[in-house]
Amino acid sequence: MRESILQSKVIRHFELIGWYVVKIIQCNKNGMPDLMILKDGKTFFIECKAEKGRLSELQKYRHEQLEEQGFRVYTIYKMDEIKFITK
Repeated sequence: MRESILQSKVIRHFELIGWYVVKIIQCNKNGMPDLMILKDGKTFFIECKAEKGRLSELQKYRHEQLEEQGFRVYTIYKMDEIKFITK
């Protein structure tokens, strides 16, 4: 599945269950995850990748930075992995 299609499905899924989803298109920090998911004072991030996609070294670094700040960051390659995301 193409990354853009996966991303759209993830957005739709979380919005249907009441989460506020922000697609991060451009910001002052390159390598940020694709999506920021928010609800009830909780925030986590999701990076969507095509099945054969890989995280760049910069993306790995940004994910580590976010995790050091106490945020959860998930990388998913297909929709069935969404069940492993703990909110």
